[in-house]
Amino acid sequence: MRVEEQIVVEAPARRVWDVVTDPANYQDFMAGITRWETQGEVDRGLGARYAMRMEVGSAEVGGLIEVVEFDEPRDMAWTSVTGLDQRGRWRLRERERGRTVVSLRVSYQAPGGLLATLADRASAPLVRRNLRNSLANLKRDLEHGAGALPAGGGPDAFELVSDGIHAARVLAGAGLVRPIRPDRLIRAGLDLARWGPTPAAGYAASADRYPGALAIIDERGALTFGQVHRRTNALAHALSDAGVLEGDGIAIMCRNHRGFCEAAIAASKLGANALFLNTAFAGPQLTEVVRREKPKAIVYDQEFSELLSDAGKRRKRFVAWVEDEEGTADPTLDDLIAAGDPDDVVPPDDPGKVVILTSGTTGTPKGASRGQPGVGAAVSILSRIPLRARSRVHIAAPLFHAWGIAHFQLGLLLSSTLVLRRKFDPEGTLDAIASHGVESCPMVPVMLQRILALPEEVRRRYDTSSLRTVPVSGSALPGDLAERFMDEFGDVLYNLYGSTEVAWAAIASPADLREAPGTSGAPPRGTTLRILDDDDREVPRGEAGRIFVGNEMLFEGYTGGGAEETVDGLMATGDLGRLDERGRLFVEGRSDEMIVSGGENVYPQEVEDLLSSHQRIEEAAVIGVEDEDWGQRLEAFVVARGKLSEKEVLAYVKDNLARYKVPRRVELIDALPRNQTGKVLKRELAKR
Repeated sequence: MRVEEQIVVEAPARRVWDVVTDPANYQDFMAGITRWETQGEVDRGLGARYAMRMEVGSAEVGGLIEVVEFDEPRDMAWTSVTGLDQRGRWRLRERERGRTVVSLRVSYQAPGGLLATLADRASAPLVRRNLRNSLANLKRDLEHGAGALPAGGGPDAFELVSDGIHAARVLAGAGLVRPIRPDRLIRAGLDLARWGPTPAAGYAASADRYPGALAIIDERGALTFGQVHRRTNALAHALSDAGVLEGDGIAIMCRNHRGFCEAAIAASKLGANALFLNTAFAGPQLTEVVRREKPKAIVYDQEFSELLSDAGKRRKRFVAWVEDEEGTADPTLDDLIAAGDPDDVVPPDDPGKVVILTSGTTGTPKGASRGQPGVGAAVSILSRIPLRARSRVHIAAPLFHAWGIAHFQLGLLLSSTLVLRRKFDPEGTLDAIASHGVESCPMVPVMLQRILALPEEVRRRYDTSSLRTVPVSGSALPGDLAERFMDEFGDVLYNLYGSTEVAWAAIASPADLREAPGTSGAPPRGTTLRILDDDDREVPRGEAGRIFVGNEMLFEGYTGGGAEETVDGLMATGDLGRLDERGRLFVEGRSDEMIVSGGENVYPQEVEDLLSSHQRIEEAAVIGVEDEDWGQRLEAFVVARGKLSEKEVLAYVKDNLARYKVPRRVELIDALPRNQTGKVLKRELAKR
């Protein structure tokens, strides 16, 4: 198990180095460390040995360790000499103005076979919390003086036990604990131990437990877990034979179908890094992203061959979905699978990373890199959204999007049957739910809107009674839209607020959405959410400020360089929000979208939510434009249901909000410009 955390310290690298390489400091600021004592004559530097012990959930990692790398003032690494297998690394990188990016990594392997392996997967969030608290202690000691935070700073034994019990209850509640043949359980456990929490492990373990059960249903038919496992073995071997190796990048530009899943799983088996490309990108965007990310190969649907003509130059190209057999000169995934060896692949030394692109609504899309999610990440989501093992899940959200890939990854743990359709169609989604008995249907909010826009007789045509959860994310969910959807389909809606960079921050249940329309809910267990002012101080509940989040899936940084702002180990989402008296989050909008009109701060989302609640308004967007007298003024763009005038819109806002929040101009339009994940492209509105 490998866990890594990072923080920015307002101190030069040399000063940080002096603290982290001095063994006398470790029990003062390292959370979870119960012993760190010098053994022998060398107390610091290459070859120094220490007797150490550190709590890691189900086990206590410890024994004699030796410093095996000491590169001043940048890198120090140690490894175990005796005792349990464990390794660690400090990594310091000085930035401008005397700031230092500090990374701390710990790897460990507890003894005890299958049970210890499973326990350690669930304990990873606790280890991560120890690391995060250690870095926060280090930051406070360096910036504010030693003793600013109590020594240790991590969870006590009661917290560790409590969190372990919570994880066990959540996983049991999701149906992951069920009778199974012992030989299949052992094989599944061994696969998890060999591969770690990766797509490779998910399908290998599911093939061991449920070899004949359906894994994927798409427009080409159905595949069992056993078939997917063998096919992706063959694909991984064939890609390796073609020159795609561990550590290389594989760009995937596919719609929702088996080819996307098989390419991602094969990349995981190779230890390659998977780069998910947005299928709505234009050719120049693709060229820019591919040149920056430098994948060795591109897996794509045939319909995108022209778009990739420039980006794909001098790269290996493979076609995942073929519409015209004679229209492509590149080999297909089926060709590779037919030629590849279906026997098991040797696990790579390092699991590949996943690179998800930001939406690009405010500029060039950036690549956000992160490792593979562990069991702890699933526990956080499952504790608030009641997904069940072995259920059928129709992922309507694009798989390349963070929300789509999240449910693909959850499906690995839950051995879900994924029901996929290449393109979203509102009636087709209802048909898929009815035809396959779908229990969960992850979407983005605009998809709810398009389903509700269908004529009532069309909606009534499909039996959706199997539906238990509709998790949504990716853009703002207006309170009125949530209520209308639940009135139609039952209280099955769950709203997750997060970002490509922080993964998740808060989750609203159907009860939350009924009681507090427009809320994003409260943070799940294991997640820290704070609202900070411009001086990084926490604001009282009810007041708006910048949203900062801490969890085990914060991204590692942008692949092109740079990262989001962090404060005490918490990462900025770039949004403004407030908490109500019950700790539920309300997102006010992007921090860079706040409009200052006549000296008053206006959050566009508040006005947008009000407009969306009007019976004759389908959707609305509000932007700020320059104004000589007021600095900025509000302009609203409204999609109406039936007849509606600008005067009626302005009167509605005047009756419900303060005068300075009333738009100076309203433009009635046919539809808001959106990207493929439903986010409104406000830069396009500003050009009108």
